[in-house]
Amino acid sequence: MLQPGDSAPDISLPDLDGAAWKLQEALQHGPVVLAFFKISCPTCQLTLPFLQRFADSPNGGPGMVAISQDGVPDSREFQQRFGVSMPTLTDAPPGYSASNAFRISSVPSIFVIETDGRIASAVEGFNKAELEKLGGRFGVAPFRESDRVPALRPG
Repeated sequence: MLQPGDSAPDISLPDLDGAAWKLQEALQHGPVVLAFFKISCPTCQLTLPFLQRFADSPNGGPGMVAISQDGVPDSREFQQRFGVSMPTLTDAPPGYSASNAFRISSVPSIFVIETDGRIASAVEGFNKAELEKLGGRFGVAPFRESDRVPALRPG
């Protein structure tokens, strides 16, 4: 897995409607958070709705982008089932080009990319403290008092 300080690969992937998305273009608007996931992953199912709170933030938050390792129909179903509406890209088989470029070995894998293209944070699995830290940076409360979440959950 790429680590903080590494340069993020300049990835380009299709969104769920087939339009091209490019990391370098997205970084022109501010930092980007990439969240790689697989629809069958229970830890992804736990994590993505909390990441959606960043995308829904009235503060603007970072540019949130989910990257599904599954096809379009299954990814759309995941979005509906778990209330995820942030921009979602597909990195489906056989290539997994973006997943391989970021050297991920498990999902969810979350990367914060700064506007200079450097990785500021890289997290595997669900890590409550790291999500709270991210929330502090972007002025977003990812958790509510009523949320019952573990401190850590591997992907």
